[in-house]
Amino acid sequence: MGIADKAQNKAKDLGGKAKEAVGNATDDDDLKNEGKGDQIESAVKDAGEKIKDATTTIKDKLTGK
Repeated sequence: MGIADKAQNKAKDLGGKAKEAVGNATDDDDLKNEGKGDQIESAVKDAGEKIKDATTTIKDKLTGK
């Protein structure tokens, strides 16, 4: 996973947490749910990047790189 991808995922996660907090504070369920959605999207992308990295590592070990 590249540094840019990590930073982008972290920014999306933090933005989602902020939206959720504001939604809680203002009793805005739509904003709260949007924030939760952003956090889930970030987590899924992060998991996908980790799987891609692991696959590359395994492939490299098998091919001797």
